Amino acid sequence: MTSLGEEIYLLRPKRARDQVEVYDVISYRLLRCLTVPNSRVFNDMTSCKDLLCLYISDPFVECIHRLELQGNYTQWPVNDRPSGLSVNADHNLIVTCLVHHILKEFSPRGDLLRDLSLPYDVINPWHAIQLTSGQFIVCHGDHHDPIHRVCKVSNPSALPTGGRIINSHGGQPGSNIGQYNRPSHLAVDDNEFVFVVDVNNRRVTLLSPTLDYKRQVVSSDQFKWRPRRLCLDVQRRRLYVAENEFKDGEYTTGRVVVFTV
Repeated sequence: MTSLGEEIYLLRPKRARDQVEVYDVISYRLLRCLTVPNSRVFNDMTSCKDLLCLYISDPFVECIHRLELQGNYTQWPVNDRPSGLSVNADHNLIVTCLVHHILKEFSPRGDLLRDLSLPYDVINPWHAIQLTSGQFIVCHGDHHDPIHRVCKVSNPSALPTGGRIINSHGGQPGSNIGQYNRPSHLAVDDNEFVFVVDVNNRRVTLLSPTLDYKRQVVSSDQFKWRPRRLCLDVQRRRLYVAENEFKDGEYTTGRVVVFTV
């Protein structure tokens, strides 16, 4: 899920056509549908407002799909299982890779610019966002991992062994304040406050720029199922959160919940 201009873009796990639904940002009316050619499975989607395009990660084919709003389409390999996506200040795509626990930076045309090593204990990274300082906010931790947290990591290009953790929030998985149980997706506002989707605790947490706990933006009683992805519309101060029902080993239904922040 992502927003671009006056529209909201939502991924649907469809096998054939119309995988991306486009909604009006005011009325939430369905405007049209877009097809992503040669796609198999979706993991995440983001947009670039300057280049007017969408990026979609496909972990099955291990590639990135780039869909321009004018209709042009390209695809390039990641050679890893791509998870979360974000666009940095240089309009480059940051791809979080699960298998090798690294970040990859691609140009808008799909040229690999660099591999970014993460600290050794950042296991199963789900999503990363690069700040204007060059530092990264990263969330990580899967079911059996000993650490579930959000980290601020120094620019890995500055060190041959990878970036170092500057600040962090979380630790041993749990449900108390200061704990997470699979933090899977992030959003950062213009003041570098961080919104974190906590899947199994069914909540969204707000952290300060130094990753200190501020408050629960969305609590578990405001969700029907498990939240997995979020999108922040800074201009309208809206937080869009996608939640899904997981039943009998598959996702059966879902919805987008909108909050004012």
